[in-house]
Formats: sequence, structure tokens, C-alpha cells
Amino acid sequence: MTERAQSMDIILFGMQGSGKGTQGKILAERYHLKVFDMGDSLRQMIASGSPLGLKIKSIVESGNLVDDGTIMQVVENFLQGVPAETPVLFDGIPRTPDQAEKLLALLKGHNRDAFALHIKISEKEAIKRLTQRRVCPVCKEIYPAFYKGNVCAKDSSPLIVRQDDTNLESIKTRLDNYEHSTMPVIKHFYQTDHLIEVDGEQSIPDVTEEMIDKAGYLFS
Repeated sequence: MTERAQSMDIILFGMQGSGKGTQGKILAERYHLKVFDMGDSLRQMIASGSPLGLKIKSIVESGNLVDDGTIMQVVENFLQGVPAETPVLFDGIPRTPDQAEKLLALLKGHNRDAFALHIKISEKEAIKRLTQRRVCPVCKEIYPAFYKGNVCAKDSSPLIVRQDDTNLESIKTRLDNYEHSTMPVIKHFYQTDHLIEVDGEQSIPDVTEEMIDKAGYLFS
């Protein structure tokens, strides 16, 4: 039997509207995982004013996508501040097979292993949720359709509907991109027996229960 890596990290996957952000926070709090959110990490790096942050700022301001090499620099910078025994939850990365290959190689270099957690919903359910959800314009917290309030529970800001959630064509484009770019990554983890799948069309508590039941052993 091979020696187990020092940390078992989780790579969180879920179609837009799957609730993976909510479930990821629950999982991270329960098992004390360090969270790497791709969008947040890029914004924090830009705000830092570091050479890498200035490089990312220049790329973003020019209207280009941040290249995989630069993204891996951000991940490397993040991992340097994480104790070897602390598991990491990755959200928003990898989005493509090339990113997945680079990320897994980087983790291996840090003596870390990774399992994928896929919160699965249908495209029909994703469209339904995306067109009905609202967001806080200040803290960016997302509120599903069943949330009855009109203001953010955290900072009392009036909730709004994101513009790209009102455009059905835009939503379908985002879901198509997920299907063509990210699903091959999920299939790779499935084929290598490194995937846990959870039914994301249940209630939030039921999704959490299934997720904890299936993934909890990774942190025991």
C-alpha cells in the first residue's frame, strides 16, 4: 500500500446554480478546510499590489483571460501559506482538462492528493434556479428563490437579480461551456475512482447530509 499524502484536498464541482458555494462553505467549516476560491483569490492578489498581483491586474484590465500559468502561480502562492496537514477545498478551478493536469501536478509536488466532489443537477434545474436567484451587490452572497426576504441577511443591502441571470441565452452559453470544458475533468476523476457524486436537486439540508455521509471519511 502506498503512503497516503499528507492532505486530502477536495476539488468542488457543480453546474451553475447547483449550490456548490453554499455546500462548500458548510464542508469547509465542518472539517476546517482552507478554501481556495479562484475568483476571490485573483481579486485578493490584485489588491495586494504584489508583482504577481500587478501582472494579473494588467491582464484583467486588458480584457484578456488570466492564463493557466499565471493561475498556477496564484495556487502555488496560496499553498505556500497552508500547513501540510491542512486540507484545501478548491472552488472554481480546474475548469478545463489542461488546468486539471497542471493543478494535480502542482498538488503532487506539495505531497497532496485530491478527491473531486460533484454536486449534480440537471440543466433544466440549473436554468430554473439561475433565473430565480438574487444576489447581494455588496457582499455577493447568493440567495435562492425560496429566500423570502428582500435584503441581504448579512449587511441589509437590497437584493438584486444579476443581469446575466436574466438572459436565457447567456445562461445556456455558460451551461454549454461547463458541459464541454469542465465535464471532461469530472469524468477523469470518475474514471480514476477519485469522485464523489451528490444529488444537488434535494433540499439544502439533504444535500449537506448526503455530502457529509459520502465525503466525511476523507477527513477522519
